[in-house]
Amino acid sequence: MRFRNPAGHAGLLNNLLALTSALAGFFESRIGLFARESKSALLHLLLLAGAIITALVLVVSGYVFLIVSVIFGIAHAAGISWVWIALSAAVLHFVLAAGLGFFAKVQITKPIFAASVAELKRDREWLKTLNKNENSTS
Repeated sequence: MRFRNPAGHAGLLNNLLALTSALAGFFESRIGLFARESKSALLHLLLLAGAIITALVLVVSGYVFLIVSVIFGIAHAAGISWVWIALSAAVLHFVLAAGLGFFAKVQITKPIFAASVAELKRDREWLKTLNKNENSTS
């Protein structure tokens, strides 16, 4: 029976070089594909960000126009100067903003991940006692 070379006729070194070359070609093509897609994704994200920013500007502008219209409408219907209605609307907005600011402050002071922090503290204490026990026995 004839002895068969498990690496083929080219030999182990040539097969390793062919494998290395094939892997390099594979990774080169994947990197090229990633580069092409990342440029496309960047353009997509820039368009998305531009649309979101423009939408926010339009919403804020619409809100301002709505408030101004309501102020003049109330002033006209009530026969009061629009300045006093605008001042009242501004005070109302400042009170609402202060309330939301207070709410945000309360939310920020609440601990996040309280159970995880407590568990990590218990682990730290356990490690300290473990180290003390190891140092006392040696």
